[in-house]
Amino acid sequence: MGCAISGLAPKTAGESKTEDSVAHLSKEQIEMIKESWKVIQEDIAKVGIILFVRLFETHPECKDVFFLFRDVEDLDRLRTSRELRAHGLRVMSFIEKSVARLEQLERLEVLAVELGRSHYRYNAPPKYYSYVGAEFLCAVQPILKERWTPELEEAWKPWVGLGGHRPTHLAVRPTYWTARPRQLE
Repeated sequence: MGCAISGLAPKTAGESKTEDSVAHLSKEQIEMIKESWKVIQEDIAKVGIILFVRLFETHPECKDVFFLFRDVEDLDRLRTSRELRAHGLRVMSFIEKSVARLEQLERLEVLAVELGRSHYRYNAPPKYYSYVGAEFLCAVQPILKERWTPELEEAWKPWVGLGGHRPTHLAVRPTYWTARPRQLE
């Protein structure tokens, strides 16, 4: 299952490139993301399922943090799983909220903290979020068809933590993933 996304180089939490890559998105890039999101929303459940099936195909170790899916070997069975569909929709809902707040960085940071808190409990390693970002881009590319351009790819990359940027919408600071939830308050 190939994907034509160029330069998928996730940033690790210890690297010191831009702290706030979303803040460096141009107004044009923000508009590109918002316009493409309108198209993606039409197939939101499909994108969520594709994203996680691809994630489990490319990084089977990610299944370990999903109690419901950790022992499922048949990925075709996952495609019809109500639980996977529900989780995919929750992820898509988070992305929708984040896209709506691209110009409101303080509110975007609050979402990132909430996501960090919820995933800390599941021992989800921060590197998995770069994997999710890459698979999200691969899942939306066929949905967007001819709308998918190198410029749109470059707009989405820093937002999902790829192309040498930390995923601001997922974790503005690495401590969100390593701190205990009470330390974040």
